[in-house]
Amino acid sequence: MTYKGIPMNTIIRPAITLFLIMTLLTGIVYPFAVTGIAQLLFPAQAAGSLVMAGGQPVGSSVIGQSFSDPKYFWSRPSATSPQPYNAIASSGSNQGPLNPALADAVKTRVEALKAADPANTLPVPVDLVTASASGLDPEISIAAANYQAARVARVRGLPPEEVQALIGSHARGRLFGLLGEPRINVLELNMALDILQPALPARSAATLRGSRFARSP
Repeated sequence: MTYKGIPMNTIIRPAITLFLIMTLLTGIVYPFAVTGIAQLLFPAQAAGSLVMAGGQPVGSSVIGQSFSDPKYFWSRPSATSPQPYNAIASSGSNQGPLNPALADAVKTRVEALKAADPANTLPVPVDLVTASASGLDPEISIAAANYQAARVARVRGLPPEEVQALIGSHARGRLFGLLGEPRINVLELNMALDILQPALPARSAATLRGSRFARSP
C-alpha cells in the first residue's frame, strides 16, 4: 500500500516510533526526574508542605482551613465549592464590587465578627470579609490577626500581651523583602495557641482535621 507513491510503512513506522519515544520521555522519564529532583532539593514542599501534630498530618501550610470557634483566629473566607478551601476546585467568587451577593456576604461576615467581639471598635480588615482569587489562602494580614487578638485572649483567659507576642513571633515578612505584605499562617498560629495554653482539653490529630476546623463565617 502506498500514499502518493510512498510506501505506507515508511510513514507509519516513524510515526509509531516517535509516539513511543515521546510517551517514554514525557510520560515516564520527565515526571520521575522532576519528582526525584523535587524530593531531593525540596522534600517538605514536594510532600505537600504538611503540618504535623502528634506525628499525624493536620493540614498543609500552603492551603487554608476554616475556623469558627471564637478561641481561635479565623481565616480568610473561601469561595471554593462544595466546601471552603477545596484544593481541587481553586477559585474565587468572581463577584464584582457592585454585585449585591458580594455586598450581602461581606455584611454577614462583618456581623459575625462583631457578634463574636462586640466591644471591638477597630476597623474590620478587608481580608477577613472577602475571599481571595484562589480561595485557598492559608494566611491573614497582621491587621487581621491584631483585630482578633482581644477576642482570642478574652475567650481563652490569656493576657493580651501573650497573644500579641504570639502574633509577632509568627509574622512573616515580605517575599525577598519586597513582594506582598507581612502575613501570618492561621493554622500554625492556632496550633501555637493550644501549645501556649496546655490546660485546654487535649485534641487528637483526627479532631484537628475535623470539628476543630469547622466552617468559618
